[in-house]
Amino acid sequence: MKWSRCFGFVWLLSTILLLCLTARAQLSADFYSTTCPKLLQIVRREVQNAIKTEMRMAASLLRLHFHDCFVNGCDASVLLDGSGGEKFAFPNINSARGFEVVDAVKTAVESQCSGVVSCADILAIAARDSVLLSGGPSWKVQLGRRDGLVANQTGANLALPAPTETVGVITAKFAAVGLNITDVVSLSGAHTIGLARCATFNDRLFNFSATGAPDSTLETSMLSELQQLCPLTDDGNKTAVLDRNSVDLFDNHYFQNLINNKGLLGSDQVLYSSNEAASTTRSLVQSYSSNQNLFLSDFANSMIKMGNISPLTGSAGEIRKNCRVINS
Repeated sequence: MKWSRCFGFVWLLSTILLLCLTARAQLSADFYSTTCPKLLQIVRREVQNAIKTEMRMAASLLRLHFHDCFVNGCDASVLLDGSGGEKFAFPNINSARGFEVVDAVKTAVESQCSGVVSCADILAIAARDSVLLSGGPSWKVQLGRRDGLVANQTGANLALPAPTETVGVITAKFAAVGLNITDVVSLSGAHTIGLARCATFNDRLFNFSATGAPDSTLETSMLSELQQLCPLTDDGNKTAVLDRNSVDLFDNHYFQNLINNKGLLGSDQVLYSSNEAASTTRSLVQSYSSNQNLFLSDFANSMIKMGNISPLTGSAGEIRKNCRVINS
């Protein structure tokens, strides 16, 4: 009887493991090799054109993939229009951008392979290409995701890390989707490119944590410049570079800035300067600041992990004809 129960338990664990491996196996780098063989070239061309027009677009497309995967998994739900959609969640409103570029990519792909390639996969490829075209690493994008049928604004408000949050809160949000401390630090390194609105960091400039003084971990000359850029009377929509002195190049300079108290967002600087960081994230920041190859390798691995968050595969979801709306 005991042996029978033990066998049943082992069988159950084996079945669960097999199901997990089967789900992961449904994503593959060559998923479209016969159904849309020119897919990667098409996406690369469109992303390259967009970045030539505006360098910031690389960071914007990378961020869309990140904000998609953390809510409902990597299912392109962030692209859905509608006032109740993720576009209007607090972390995305007046902030998430690049939707027109995704539309252009989708149109180009549809002209070659109608009804075959998901918007979720387009986001994953565009994120990789944005990094590569900015001087960063490449990786084989696992493909075969399908598009979700619903957006989740509440989920976006709760699940996406905020620029004012602590290491502990951010780490917990990453852990909730299966990502670890290394992923927290390496993926934060995406802030080596792009811009941020004053509204995302002005809490550090004048009355930090109700102390009546600026954030003491913000380097003084940088503080002065930012106070001029983002006065208290400002609407918060002006932008500053996330990685000072290395604006558009995907490199490890972001981590060197953190060590010099030149992180723009509070959520960036706490990875090095906070008390929590001493036993969690600080050593990785130090390692990445002096070893660019390590950072680029870990970043690529973390992007692959993030791209594997709860994908819809098989017959789940759909292949949207228009990334902004579900099929009618």
